[in-house]
Amino acid sequence: MRKTIFVILIIVILFIIAVVISSFSNPEEEQKPEDKICADCSITSFEECVAAGNPVMESYPRQCRVGGQLFVEDIGNELEKMDLIVLDNPRPNQEIESPLIVQGRARGYWFFEGDFPVVLVDWDGLIIAQAVAQAKSDWMTEDFVEFEAVLEFEEPDYSNKGALILQKDNPSGLPENDDALEIPIIFK
Repeated sequence: MRKTIFVILIIVILFIIAVVISSFSNPEEEQKPEDKICADCSITSFEECVAAGNPVMESYPRQCRVGGQLFVEDIGNELEKMDLIVLDNPRPNQEIESPLIVQGRARGYWFFEGDFPVVLVDWDGLIIAQAVAQAKSDWMTEDFVEFEAVLEFEEPDYSNKGALILQKDNPSGLPENDDALEIPIIFK
């Protein structure tokens, strides 16, 4: 009889120890917050991810991770066009104000008669300013040629987001000769 009581007592003690250990050990807490998948996240963009205080990876374009989601900064089509046209000012997502001085380098065939059109649009694609970028040296080359344009505009009332579009000059009017560099900007 004593052996039976002793065995039952040991089983009860082991059970109590197991319950105590399991209550202090919570596998959810051991997971890192960034490893959890965010099933009901309210974050839907790179900007929201950064504003929420999440870490930003210093890559180009920059990246922000929250839970299992990765958000990439919108830099327009700059990387796709970098062998044709390079924009020094403004940079993607830069805050701008009027007058805006647009500067960079483009291949000679981006120009026609030494210039090409530059357009500034608001968040809805409405044109709020236009200018002509002028080559600063001989444009009759396949090399990069520096250019400059000045845009004067009134800031839109509704949103502070827009885009700067640098269009390849296309005197032929043929769609296969169209090309453009488009970057997002922010109105101050």
